[in-house]
Amino acid sequence: MKYYIIAGEASGDLHGSNLIKALKEKDSNSMFRCWGGDLMESQGAEIVTHYRDLAFMGFIEVILNLNKIVKNLKFCKTDILNWKPDAIILIDYPGFNLRIAEFAHANRIKVIYYISPQIWAWKQSRVHNIKKVVDKMMVILPFEKAFYAKFDYTVDFVGHPLLDALQHDLVKPKDWRQKKDLTDAPIIALLPGSRKQEIATMLPLMLETAKEYKDYQFVIAAAPSMPLAYYESFLNGSKIKILIGGTYALLSESFAALVTSGTATLETALFEVPEVVCYKGNAISYQIAKKMVKIKFISLVNLVMDREVVKELIQEELTLKNLKTELNKLLNPVTREQIIGDYKVLKQQLGGKGASQKAAEIIIETMKKNDVIL
Repeated sequence: MKYYIIAGEASGDLHGSNLIKALKEKDSNSMFRCWGGDLMESQGAEIVTHYRDLAFMGFIEVILNLNKIVKNLKFCKTDILNWKPDAIILIDYPGFNLRIAEFAHANRIKVIYYISPQIWAWKQSRVHNIKKVVDKMMVILPFEKAFYAKFDYTVDFVGHPLLDALQHDLVKPKDWRQKKDLTDAPIIALLPGSRKQEIATMLPLMLETAKEYKDYQFVIAAAPSMPLAYYESFLNGSKIKILIGGTYALLSESFAALVTSGTATLETALFEVPEVVCYKGNAISYQIAKKMVKIKFISLVNLVMDREVVKELIQEELTLKNLKTELNKLLNPVTREQIIGDYKVLKQQLGGKGASQKAAEIIIETMKKNDVIL
C-alpha cells in the first residue's frame, strides 16, 4: 500500500510516526510519502514538506501567510496526483487537510482521518462535509464519538496515542541529570511551544518568572524543529539549561511546569507534573476566536475532565504576577496531591494504550474494502 500522510505540526509528526511504525509491522511493504517531520522520517517516510513551514497560529497570521498556504495546497494536490497513493491519511490540521480531503475524494482516492479536527470547538458545520468526503474517521478523545453520533456519523474511538508515545519514547539513563549538567534541585520545566511565534511570546515571561525561585532549577524543553540559537537569543545571560528533543525525559524528572497551550499540556499531565497552562496570541485573532469558539477551556486536560484541573492563564491574564501566584500554588503539597489525583482519573478517561495499533488495524481493514464514498 502507498500512503500519503499529512501532519501540520509537531504533535502530528509524533502520532504519525507511531502510526507508520504500526502499519509497517502489519505490512512491511507499505510506502509512505508525508508532510511531517523528523520523527516520521525516522520511521522510513519520505518527507515532502516539513511541518515547521506549515504552522501558522491565529486568524491574522493565516491571512498574512495566505499566498504561501495557497501555494502549498496547489503543490500538495499535484504531488498527490503524481505519486498516486492508495489512501490519504490526514492528521488533524483541519484548515489544510479538509481541503485536501475534498480533492482526494473528487479524485477517487480513499480518505482516512486519524485524529479528528476539533470541530466540536468551532465550525461544527464542517461535520457535514466530513461525512461526504472522509471514508473513515478515527477519534482520540472520549467525547468525540458522542459528538459525531449527534450528526448520525459513526466514528472509531481508538484512545489517545500519547499513552503509547510516552511508553515507547522515554529512554533515560540513570545518571540522566549528570549527563545533562543538571543539579539535584527540583526541576520546573518550561515548555514554550514549537512555533517561533508562540516561543517569542511565552518564553520571555517564563524566564522572568524563573528569577524568583532560587531553590529550583528551570529547564527549557526545546522543540527539535527549532535551532538552539533561537532559544539562546532569549536568555540574556541567564544560565538556564536548554534541552532539545528530550521533553519526555525532562517531564519525568520535573516537579512542576509552565506550559504553552497545546498537546504539551496533556503530555505534562500524563507524566503527573502539576502545571500552569499559558496562552497569549495576536489580540485581534484572540477576539475573533473568542466569539467563534464554543468551549469552556483551552487545555485538553480540562476539556477531557470537563472541569478546571489545571489553571489556564489566557491573554491578558498571562502576567508575571499571575504566573508567580499560580506556580506558588503548584509548590503547595495539598494542591499538588489534588492535581495528581485528577491526572490519574484523566488517564482512565483517555481509553488506555494501543491507539496506534488500533488505528493501523482499522486502516488496513478500511483498505480491504473497495467502496469509496461518492
